[in-house]
Amino acid sequence: MKFTFGKNWVSFSENALNSEKIEIARSAFSELTKGIELKDKNFIDIGFGQGLGLYNAQALGAKVLGIDLDPDCANAVAATKKHFPDATIPKVEIASILNENIQDDLSIKKFDVVHSWGVLHHTGNMDLAIKNAISLVDSKGHFIIAIYNRHWTSPIWKVIKILYRILPGFMQEFALLVFQVLLKFRTDATRDKNDHSTDRGMDLIHDIRDWLGGYPYEYASIEEMESLMKDYGFSIQKVIKTPGWTGCNQFVFQKDS
Repeated sequence: MKFTFGKNWVSFSENALNSEKIEIARSAFSELTKGIELKDKNFIDIGFGQGLGLYNAQALGAKVLGIDLDPDCANAVAATKKHFPDATIPKVEIASILNENIQDDLSIKKFDVVHSWGVLHHTGNMDLAIKNAISLVDSKGHFIIAIYNRHWTSPIWKVIKILYRILPGFMQEFALLVFQVLLKFRTDATRDKNDHSTDRGMDLIHDIRDWLGGYPYEYASIEEMESLMKDYGFSIQKVIKTPGWTGCNQFVFQKDS
């Protein structure tokens, strides 16, 4: 059974999201997009989750569109709206980035900024997902992506994720408690407590549920991502390395022409 990211995001938006987390997410988004003009630009968020990327881009003047395969994510975006009382709810569409004719599914065909944070490695075909995502990037546009880092523990985590998916519900909740301690230790050991550049304002329990349930699960090293994108005609502009071994490396690429 595939993990329902949308239900987890709805729970997060309704029960855990607050002004402090929003500010952390806004700051991380601003750092990642620093130097990229967003005002009046077309911006798409692939796998928009709870919608913070959309709201943040919209606040900077972008014309935004979100796509996701899970309809519950649209409910999460609506739930997030209460924290942005002066904003309109961003436009979202239900679509799969694995559709090789993805442009046919979208009301806008090309974007100045294509953004996908921690999503494409969960599609079951990361290479195709990346190929389709960059097909949406307009001339000289930017591709912003976060992908799980390749680490010697990555295959172990893949097994853990598979086992978590087949556990009955009450055992999954017990596993959450166990891994809450483990992952908090990992975070405390590998990251400055004041560095929120990779947590996007998430809270621990929803983040762990997302991490354990996040299967399919693929990953790539920084060198692999740089080589792949170079072959597609993109130059690397920025890399923010994960502090957590198997966490997400963040990349900003620009289309060469």
